[in-house]
Amino acid sequence: MSKYAYLAKDKEAHSFSGTIESRDPSAAVLELKKRGLIVISVVEEKVVKAKAGDKFKGKKIKTAEIVVFCRQLATLVSSGVSLLTCLNIIYDQIESVYLKQIVVDLKKDIEAGSSLFNAFSKYRGVFPGIFINMVKAGEASGSLGEILDRVAVYLEKSEKTARKIKAAMTYPAIVIFMSVAILIFLILKVVPTFKSMFESLKGELPLPTKLLIAISDNGLRFFPFILVGAVLAWIIFIKYINSDKGRLNFDRFKLKAPMFGALFEKVVMSRFASTLAILLRSGVNILEAFDIVGEVLGNKVIQGAVQQTKISLSSGTNIAKPMEETGRFPPFVYKMIAIGEQTGELEKMLAKVSEYYESQVDEAIAGLSSMIEPLIISFLGTTVGFIVVSMFLPIFKMTQMVQGG
Repeated sequence: MSKYAYLAKDKEAHSFSGTIESRDPSAAVLELKKRGLIVISVVEEKVVKAKAGDKFKGKKIKTAEIVVFCRQLATLVSSGVSLLTCLNIIYDQIESVYLKQIVVDLKKDIEAGSSLFNAFSKYRGVFPGIFINMVKAGEASGSLGEILDRVAVYLEKSEKTARKIKAAMTYPAIVIFMSVAILIFLILKVVPTFKSMFESLKGELPLPTKLLIAISDNGLRFFPFILVGAVLAWIIFIKYINSDKGRLNFDRFKLKAPMFGALFEKVVMSRFASTLAILLRSGVNILEAFDIVGEVLGNKVIQGAVQQTKISLSSGTNIAKPMEETGRFPPFVYKMIAIGEQTGELEKMLAKVSEYYESQVDEAIAGLSSMIEPLIISFLGTTVGFIVVSMFLPIFKMTQMVQGG
């Protein structure tokens, strides 16, 4: 199967462009005709295997560094500085070793006559897809500086949201980790110390104490197996969610997860609206925009709904109706988009949707933080309280016996 770039029109003379996978050009044309499109051109896309990009495969550059790079490039380009001079100036400001090497390669490509888009295309695994496609739109429209500035703002907002979520999750994660560590220490180290004293006592031990000793004995006996099992389970889980089916099921679970599901959905909807808004505002074709949006959402379930909507768009329909039919978008999203389509202010409506969900994300994070903290404290207090009471019950019993004697 090869990928073909096509240009076509529908019966109402609306232009469409995008890509389609097919075994040959004739089959691609036939598929487009089935969608009700009048084909103007179909050209096979040449996939460039860039050795320069291969050496950075698996390497990660922080989003914050990409934002700074993008902001500097936007400022210099808007000031009328040539691309080569821009890259030379930026090179001296970069701290990341990998990014420095990439800039060197970009300069070589530009000197060889390559466009900035083609030069960046070799690093799709390093730079976000939206960044590279926006460079393409900026070069085509002659407003590269302005569009790069928009991308920088977009990436900054995305990074800010990610930091908020990370900060909200860090505290509960630390508390849970410390709680589990304390419980393991009490069960495996403290309880066995009391056990020898309990065995010297005559009489029947209280039921909670028996239960605690049984847990401690089994914990000590099977601890290596539990530890190995936990590590193996984690490895299997990571491999599973990295598979297509596993990622889809995991993303579906995240959207339905208690407490966190609503937050994940709001984050995805905010990202969907803000990404689509900036792409359309920058002149990116609607079908290409939906391809890019699907890639940056970070959720396979919603990505599938976006692709389903795109297929309907290829037939010349509007956006809101197929979005509603997927059943994956909240009514607020597709109804706002419908209003935008009717009034000719789609980008404005998408921006409002994004702003709404950004505020919803902030509220959801604050609500989760205030909800999770008492739950963790209650769990820790109950568990530690059970251990303490179980260990001291025999001592209280012995004290009563001594006093009674």
